[in-house]
Amino acid sequence: MTTTRLLALAVTATSLLSLPACGDTTPYLDQDKLEAEISSSLEKEVGQRPDKITCPGDLKGEVGETMRCTLTAGTDELGVTVEVTKVDGKDIKFTAEVDQMDESGSAS
Repeated sequence: MTTTRLLALAVTATSLLSLPACGDTTPYLDQDKLEAEISSSLEKEVGQRPDKITCPGDLKGEVGETMRCTLTAGTDELGVTVEVTKVDGKDIKFTAEVDQMDESGSAS
């Protein structure tokens, strides 16, 4: 089983983090911390860490807020959908769902 196929098995990862607030008092998760947390969650779930997680910016702490990130494993890339599920003060809980690969090895 390739690294990418193994990582694609991790359908959902969640995290609860305490974060600083933006100037408008809306909490956010810093891009670097978000990428690191997704990587750590995937490693815990499937036993392997992706080569890289890339997100387009900070994640705004509002329930329902979504973002598309990219998971890189070897030469393969998969999309990752991140969605904020709960905000409690400066604590943000989110899910990160990795796109699944079909039997040919393509993301679906």
